Amino acid sequence: MYRFEKLHVWQKAMDFSEEIYRLSNKFPKEELFGLTSQLRRATTSIPLNIAEGSGCQTKKEFVHFSSIALRSQYEVVTILKLSHRLKFIQEKELETFQEMVDEVGRLLQGLINSLKKH
Repeated sequence: MYRFEKLHVWQKAMDFSEEIYRLSNKFPKEELFGLTSQLRRATTSIPLNIAEGSGCQTKKEFVHFSSIALRSQYEVVTILKLSHRLKFIQEKELETFQEMVDEVGRLLQGLINSLKKH
C-alpha cells in the first residue's frame, strides 16, 4: 500500500470521483467532450494531485500539489452549479454532491494546514 492510500482525504476524493462518474453518465451525450469531460478531469485531479504530492521530497512541494487539488475542488463546485442551471442535475443531486465536495475540501484544507505547521 502506498502512503497516499492511507490518507483519509485521498480515500474520500476517490469515492467522490467514483460518484461523479456515475452522475455524469446521465449528462447529455453532446456534453461528452464538454462539461462531462471537464467535470471528470477536475474531479480526478483531486486524488491524483494528492497522490503526486505525497511522493514529493518536501512538505512545501506536498502543499503545492494539495493546493492544486483544492483549486480543482473549486472547479468541480462551479461545474456542478452550472450543470444544475442547465438542468443536467436536480436540486437534490446538487445538494448531495455539494456536501461531498465540501467534505473533500475541508479535508484538503486540513491536510494543507497540517503540512504547513510541521
